[in-house]
Amino acid sequence: MIEKNVVIFVRGEQTYDGADPDATELISEGTMSIDDGGAVTVTYQETELTGMEGTTTRFTIQGDSVVLTRTGSVNSQMVFQKGVRHSSLYETPYGALTVDVSTLRLAHRLGERGGVLEAAYTVAVEHQLVSRNQFKIRIRESMR
Repeated sequence: MIEKNVVIFVRGEQTYDGADPDATELISEGTMSIDDGGAVTVTYQETELTGMEGTTTRFTIQGDSVVLTRTGSVNSQMVFQKGVRHSSLYETPYGALTVDVSTLRLAHRLGERGGVLEAAYTVAVEHQLVSRNQFKIRIRESMR
């Protein structure tokens, strides 16, 4: 197993019907590990900027799927797999919702020194389409 400190650049964009896209950018320090089976895990802490302060975000990338797990003030798991709809429970301090994620595009180029993870997907809450989203995450080894 390889584990490194990394700098993570996240750019996310959400588009709701009839509204201009809402973009968020975040730079965070975190860790990246690669296990003996080739699975890559990237972990970082959310900030006030994302509205999820106190939440740990973890991406696990293996093969053709990416699992996004959040624990803390928000608890959720979202599975991204091109052409497949995955449903999960999204728990917030205000209650739990069913969230469906349908992945339209998924690409990743990750190795020991970092790389890029990109996805485009739709989100439905309680089975009603609410947004079209995309994110691009760039990861590079920390100089520390």
